[in-house]
Amino acid sequence: MEINASLRRIHLHSPQPGVLANFYQKTYGLHSQKFGPNWICRAAGREFGVSEGQAGQLKYALFGFKKASDWKAFLKRTESLTRADLSDIPQLPEGSVGFTDPEGNMTVFCLPPHVDAPHERDALSMPAALQHFAMRTQSIEPMVKFYSEQLGYVVSDRVLDEKGNLKACFLRTDKMHHAMALFSASVRGFDHQSYETPDWSHMKNWADHMGQHRNTIVWGIGRHGPGDDVFFMVRDPDENLAEISSEIEVCKGDRPVGIWRHEERTLNLWGKAIMRT
Repeated sequence: MEINASLRRIHLHSPQPGVLANFYQKTYGLHSQKFGPNWICRAAGREFGVSEGQAGQLKYALFGFKKASDWKAFLKRTESLTRADLSDIPQLPEGSVGFTDPEGNMTVFCLPPHVDAPHERDALSMPAALQHFAMRTQSIEPMVKFYSEQLGYVVSDRVLDEKGNLKACFLRTDKMHHAMALFSASVRGFDHQSYETPDWSHMKNWADHMGQHRNTIVWGIGRHGPGDDVFFMVRDPDENLAEISSEIEVCKGDRPVGIWRHEERTLNLWGKAIMRT
């Protein structure tokens, strides 16, 4: 059973926070505000934050619950877990709680306000909702165990090498195929964030928009195996991947865990892929 939360915001560290905030403001149609050393950028369905620090590292991911009953159930589930200190994180709904995974990444959960503020309207009038993100990890098994057994994420698909070692895992928090992906890698850190569009037509509009801003598509257009979504990716000024996707799988409650081979065709059914190992 999914916890029924959805991704609302990704907040990264950067040695050039103003530059990164400006990139997402222009590229993804966000409205930026500065809160002390932090930037928070918003539009309908998507938020991005950035603070000064090492490039390629996650400060936190923010998930929101739509139903009070699901929120209460999650608080009950996690009541025995140690909560993270959220005192340096701006613009969180009252009562938010956070947890730190085995590699020090923070995830924050909240029951968000029912009505978006006026400044959260989409500056581009192009729909795209923040849908998932991915991390590179040096300890994928403990990470999967933390998110699935402690926080209640559901494993949708596992990617195994020829020896049966876990190389990637896709976990969901609602009916969408994955809200988080974990890739086994030699270096830990942030991998990408993904914005889901309604259909192919909107993907074309987003691709045209990237071209107008001279943002090169570095991977795609393609189709992932796990999740079955079509996608393309660009890189931000810190070399983080940012994805536009569509048609991601909607999972039934009794969906069995999928098993995939560790190969390029798993990450892109149409051809070349960015491999993390």
